[in-house]
Amino acid sequence: MKLRYAMVCSSNQNRSMEAHSLLKREGFAVSSYGTGAHVKLPGPSIREPNVYDFGTPYKQMYDDLRRKDPDLYKRNGILPMLKRNCTVKTAPQRWQENSSDGHFDVVMTFEEKVFDMVIEDLNNRKHSMMKPVLIINLEVKDNHEEAYIGAKLALDLCQEH
Repeated sequence: MKLRYAMVCSSNQNRSMEAHSLLKREGFAVSSYGTGAHVKLPGPSIREPNVYDFGTPYKQMYDDLRRKDPDLYKRNGILPMLKRNCTVKTAPQRWQENSSDGHFDVVMTFEEKVFDMVIEDLNNRKHSMMKPVLIINLEVKDNHEEAYIGAKLALDLCQEH
């Protein structure tokens, strides 16, 4: 039996997409989601993030940031991250808007508040198929190096099945 996996992080598309990319390359059936109201990427300052709606293509985000300040966004790793994301899927998806009730066997989150949001969301859904789902939280700091380590841990767990 091939298990279906979901990778879920907050709103910046780094940790869940790193795990999605790695698991996809290894042949796993995987999807990824964010839980925020919007996709938020670092901007020129903490007070000025770049905000996009879920569903905005990664290519569009990449082109937008490349126009704004290519040196800044290359240096802070956002352009390479978006380039990677383009190879995984077209656009970010929001967990609360996915209609895959009963579709996933394992959901992995990468911070406690996201874990809580996923549990709350699943408990509030109308369950057409009462199917158990394993929800695992891997506490992973939100930076590129830790995202890679978290993705490797997620892969190791999935390979234990």
